[in-house]
Amino acid sequence: MAAERGNMSFLQHLEVLRWHLVRSVAAIMVFAIVAFIAKSFVFDTIILAPKNPSFPTYSFLCDVSNLLGMDKALCIEETPFTLLNVSMAGQFSTHMWVSIIAGFILAFPYILWEMWRFIKPGLKSKEQRYTRGVVFFSSLLFMLGVLFGYFVIAPLSVNFLGTYQVSPDVPNNITLGSFISTVTTATLASAIVFELPMVVYFLSKMGLLSPATMRKYRKHSIVGVLVLSAIITPPDVFSQILVSLPLMILYEVSIKISGAVLKNKKV
Repeated sequence: MAAERGNMSFLQHLEVLRWHLVRSVAAIMVFAIVAFIAKSFVFDTIILAPKNPSFPTYSFLCDVSNLLGMDKALCIEETPFTLLNVSMAGQFSTHMWVSIIAGFILAFPYILWEMWRFIKPGLKSKEQRYTRGVVFFSSLLFMLGVLFGYFVIAPLSVNFLGTYQVSPDVPNNITLGSFISTVTTATLASAIVFELPMVVYFLSKMGLLSPATMRKYRKHSIVGVLVLSAIITPPDVFSQILVSLPLMILYEVSIKISGAVLKNKKV
């Protein structure tokens, strides 16, 4: 197969890539249709859940608050705002957009597999051995990022931004599109950030990154993570630690991965 690929012209490579992309898009559309049909579950149970006081994250924060003897300082007992639809086609277009995002998330492992099938024949046997498991681990990190974004970043952002007021005279009536954008952006951004170990792995393989460089800029990364967590979470120390700690752990894990890559190169 690798030899066949080596004899292919540029246009033939494009044709092969086109079919990998077609199958990837088809997978997204299949999952998007499923999500579109399951409208009640997708919206009532998943998308709109972070605005409800019964959301698991809020219950966890309330339990922690009681455990630390802070009474109900971290408890959220009421819906912070009202959602509005201000466009004639707003709810339908939102339904379509959310279905496509859900389709992409669910199809992500398959999309990675298709891209890997396109790239793999061009790699040497040694390179293929080094990249074994890339689809599994990338998919795992992506899904962990989705869960972290949905259960941690999204609810904290929704609660903080939804309750923040410049004046009591200005009530928060949030549009449906704005709410959906906040939840999906937080979730997908977290999923992308969780791919850091895989990015570091490949950059280290190419000799563009080393553990020494990452340790050199560790303080900068910590400051960046703390600033980011301060922006997307409520102004309390506990919430900022809750968000920043996993990101710092990811960075440290990435340093270990980079070190392991360099060690294997020397062997």
